[in-house]
Parts: sequence; structure tokens; C-alpha cells
Amino acid sequence: MRNTCIYSLILLMAGFTVQAQYTETINSNRPGQSQGAFAVGTNVIQMESGFYLGNDMHEGLGADIDIWGVDYQLRYGLLMENLEINLTGAFENQDIVRNFLGNTVETSGRNFKSNTLGLKYLFYDPYKNMEEEKPNIRSWYANRKFKWKTLIPAVSIYAGANFAFGDNPYLVEGENKFSPKVALITQNNWGRWVLVMNIVADKLTEEYRTYTGIATVTHTVTPNLAIFGEYQGIKSNLYADDLLRGGAAYLVGENLQFDISGLVNFKDTPSRWQVALGVSYRLDLHKVDEFLEESNEGNKRRARSRRLSREAEEDSEDNDQ
Repeated sequence: MRNTCIYSLILLMAGFTVQAQYTETINSNRPGQSQGAFAVGTNVIQMESGFYLGNDMHEGLGADIDIWGVDYQLRYGLLMENLEINLTGAFENQDIVRNFLGNTVETSGRNFKSNTLGLKYLFYDPYKNMEEEKPNIRSWYANRKFKWKTLIPAVSIYAGANFAFGDNPYLVEGENKFSPKVALITQNNWGRWVLVMNIVADKLTEEYRTYTGIATVTHTVTPNLAIFGEYQGIKSNLYADDLLRGGAAYLVGENLQFDISGLVNFKDTPSRWQVALGVSYRLDLHKVDEFLEESNEGNKRRARSRRLSREAEEDSEDNDQ
């Protein structure tokens, strides 16, 4: 709830400012794992965190691993509307039971599984200068036909650095404590639907590089409730997997979101499942929107947002009938 992601409830994403970053409601990446293309907006401080628990069962190694952890993301709109700095990470505990040739060994470990400090920059926004199309009074078909230009996504690039300290059990033997991470991020907004895609290259200076692709689809059910589905493919010489996630997010006011999600995969080396509960909160110190509030552009923006919301509700009522 993009994502993408996730990206929070995106029914009101037409309410962007002229810079097309700041939104009237919180724009969260939770509960998916992808990043949305848009930044939070200048002078916005946003915290996204959650608790998760699950299990990894590795048939080949005879390992049964119970997992719990806390993930977090701190985001800040830096200097300009299309630039964001963020800190992303997770602290994880693992209780491991290994059974080999009838011998059972129990171990445990806990540490920061990941920490990444990075910058995200939106370099192409198709919605920024997109003029609102006027209805064709002569043709119902012309008003309803598919608009090919809506396939053009917003595009961002991300660059960050992974870091770890001390004796960390989640580092592979010989792995450096600092390594680079880059990503290409796209986002399509189609009314009540949002598609976010991430292509990620991680630990590029290490022997075991990781390449990940994530696709997150979010659907706004009501102005306060959204659901999502996500596919994540992971490829490296150390670990490869196909993960599916799904869940929902609920908006409380303009700056607070709660979410719930789950994860499964389809192999036994290891077989995995997880469930998670999370919250996102925004400290909104954004100033540009206050200026636009008094301008004609701001009035047009709000009017368009209200109209789109009404049309979405009418479409939902028609579908129910």
C-alpha cells in the first residue's frame, strides 16, 4: 500500500500539490515491502513500523526456526518535494531447533537483520502537469474508452547503503558491514487502483549479490479501507524465493494508519509464513499546501479531489447494484 506500495489509502492521490508529492492523507509504504515512487513531501516526518512473527522450516537442513521481529522505516521530505531520505531496517529474533541424525540442538540469535540509509528521487511524474480532460458531450464511448497515456508510470530512483555493527549473526561469513543498494521504482495510479513495481540490486560489492523484483497492487475499498496483494521474487547464489503477501490498511484521520498482513511461499528450503501488524504516523509540518489553500490552483485541486471521490463512491454503488 505502495507499495507500494503501500502504500496507504490512495483514493485521494489526485489531491497532490502542484509538486505532486504531498498528499492530504498519509502516504505509507506499509504493509507491503515495496517503496512507492512518491516522497512524503518537504518538512514531513513519517514513521512506519510493525511487529511480525512467523516460522521457517528447512527440510534439507532439518531446521525449525521460530521468528519474531520489529521492522521500521523513518522517512523525511528533504530540501525539495521530489526528494526523500529514509532509514529502513528490522530487528529480528530467531529460536532455532536443528535435528540431525537424531541429535537435537537448540540455538537462538537476535540482532539487527538489516539497516539501510538511502535517498529516493522522483525524476519523472506524469501526473504533475497532466490537464484534466473535459467530457466529450457527443460520444459516451469516447468518455469510457481506455486512455493509453495512463500506462505511463511515475518513476523514481533509489540509492542507499546497508550497514551493520558488532558481531552480527545475520552477516554471511566474510561479508562487509557496509554495502550499496540501488532500486528503480515505478507507480501507476488508476483511480481506486495503484500498481507499484520495484527492481532492486542489493549488496553489489559482496560475493552474494541479491536481485529482487516486487509488484504491489493496492485497491481502495472505502475512503478509509484499502487492501493489497504483492509478489516478491528474490534471486541470489545464497537464497532464492518467491513470496506472496496480502493484507489491508485502515486510515484513522489524515495522519494515522493501521495495517495487517501475511506472507507465504511455495517451497520447503525453507517453507515460510509470517503475519504482521503495523502502524504509520505522520508529523505534518508541510508548508506549501497552506499557500496553495489560498490560491486558485489550490481550490481547483481540492475540487478535483472531491469530484473524484464522489465518482469513486458512485461507481462502487453501481457495482453493488
